[in-house]
Amino acid sequence: MKTKKFTGDRIFDFVNVTVILLITIIILVPLLNVLASSFSGSTALAEGGFIFFPKEWSLDNYRAVFKDTSIWKAFFISVAKTVIGVVTHVFFCAMVAFALSKKDLRGRKLYTVMGIITMFFSGGMIPTYLLMKQLGLLNNFMVYILPQLFSYYDVVILMNFFRQIPASLEESAQIDGAGVWKIFLSIAMPLSKPALATIALFNGVYQWNDFMTAKLYMTNKDLYPVQMKLYEIIVQQQAQSMNSIGNVALSTTSKGIQLATIVVTTVPIIIIYPLLQKHFVSGMMLGAVKE
Repeated sequence: MKTKKFTGDRIFDFVNVTVILLITIIILVPLLNVLASSFSGSTALAEGGFIFFPKEWSLDNYRAVFKDTSIWKAFFISVAKTVIGVVTHVFFCAMVAFALSKKDLRGRKLYTVMGIITMFFSGGMIPTYLLMKQLGLLNNFMVYILPQLFSYYDVVILMNFFRQIPASLEESAQIDGAGVWKIFLSIAMPLSKPALATIALFNGVYQWNDFMTAKLYMTNKDLYPVQMKLYEIIVQQQAQSMNSIGNVALSTTSKGIQLATIVVTTVPIIIIYPLLQKHFVSGMMLGAVKE
């Protein structure tokens, strides 16, 4: 049976479609401009304005980015710290959340208060630097991993998911002889894949884009992630541009290098996101409606 739409519903649909279309255009126009400009020559970039299709098609900007062979080592460091960081962060937060989701946990209220405090207060940059120094994490790969192990915000999300698991499942597992670890790994974790994927996506994007950790705690260039390495390339290109003014025409500009680095650092996330999108949407929506 078809239902007839009222005038108000049609107006609502029209406004929704219009707003979504405008937001999409606002998002896509800058992205297209960055992508097209990164493949354009220095003369086209010097003219300024929006570019929706590469002018004077050129790969010089990308050649300048990948000219330094150490960029591949930086990519490896970024991939390693992202993968290891995500796995350890999700697993550690899941363990804490699973324990806090149990009402019979001793000291549960104290642990909850301690977790909430970490959401609103921190030691600040200088005390944190001194702490990392005392822990021996300066110029150490583990500085990318250990400080990011815990996030109480993520613990709260996982706690809500674990609470939705029927108690009868755990009771049945206990009757069959399963211990706490068996229940956590074989029941709680598989049933919470949407939440785990959501947290993994958020933390993975943060780990990949993290720049300040290397800036503050790293002087060993062999441990630079790709973000820090690309920052170095941009600074060097700007210095070369300043030194070359009035001498020779450059095939690349600092702006072109910047645009190329934006594309290089964004593409991996764009590739990975669709793989987690299904779980991400489920994780955001699950629990939103109570029956």
